[in-house]
Amino acid sequence: MSRLDSFRAILAGHGDVPYLTAAWQHFVGYEYDRQAFAGATADFVRRWDWDWVKINPRAVYHSEVWGSVYDPDTYDGVVPRLVRPAVASPDDLSGIRALDPLGNSVLAEQLAAARLVKQEFPDRAVLQTLFSPLSTVLQLAGLPLYPGGVTEGYQAPFAKEDLLTRHQTALNNALGNVADTFAEYVKALLAPVADGGAGLDGIFYAVTGTASDGFLDRADFDAFSRRYDRRVLDAARDGQVVFHTCRADSHPDWFTGLPVDAIQWDQFLPGNPPITADLGGATPVGGVNWELFAPGADLGEVARQAEATIRARTGRPFLLAPSCTIPTPASDEALRVLREAN
Repeated sequence: MSRLDSFRAILAGHGDVPYLTAAWQHFVGYEYDRQAFAGATADFVRRWDWDWVKINPRAVYHSEVWGSVYDPDTYDGVVPRLVRPAVASPDDLSGIRALDPLGNSVLAEQLAAARLVKQEFPDRAVLQTLFSPLSTVLQLAGLPLYPGGVTEGYQAPFAKEDLLTRHQTALNNALGNVADTFAEYVKALLAPVADGGAGLDGIFYAVTGTASDGFLDRADFDAFSRRYDRRVLDAARDGQVVFHTCRADSHPDWFTGLPVDAIQWDQFLPGNPPITADLGGATPVGGVNWELFAPGADLGEVARQAEATIRARTGRPFLLAPSCTIPTPASDEALRVLREAN
């Protein structure tokens, strides 16, 4: 079986190998040029011979689609600095309209870059990263996507609670328009190149930290995220879907029943279940906490977490990976430990 076939088999709950390994990071300095970004992605995949590919574009492309402006020459860590949000006040939610992904310069750019990456790896599963509509609208407003998070250099004049309580109609309209846009974008990502698509094998769908550590209660999450998540995920039924929920108390159990093939969470953080959790048939993705890949990494702890995950999943297929995007730069030694884990 090719690695692409093995990936599909693992996500179906069986396979000729017990697990496949991958990691991903941001490529600061390459993210605003599709050719350079695709090349940096391919170099990283080839260097470590990852078994499957998560395309990891700049973290803000979702909100650039609707006009948020960032400085490509100034980053706060791995995130370009926000210059101007598309939603500077709740009134601006009315400007978040459904868009044609082929006619939008940002989504067309991402489709072109994704097509280039897939051409490099026809024998491996290649997935594009996509934020949920709720995460995207929060980003459009310059609001944090994670519990306790901040947007460096910008303080929104309102909080997410204002949107959830005082502007529900406008918020729901915006969320629906983002969901409709992303649904069409997903179809283009999965469509064959001959039909103008990117020819990808699936999507990596992230709700960021919106389900984590009390950021939203279950009722609000279902009302403002899950209903729109399903609209996007339904568009990906012809491909594979890896679903990501971030940080501590990230509630992977909330996502059973959605049309997803795999669910990723950090099983080593407080409030999260172990890698052996029953996810209603979804394949788990787990391995090592992402922060352990920073320079100066504790290589013993990287090995311990990877080996503990492999042992816990003996006889049951899974995907081995860091729990989130690894730091830039990352420790080569830690990546080598992950790659060689068995």
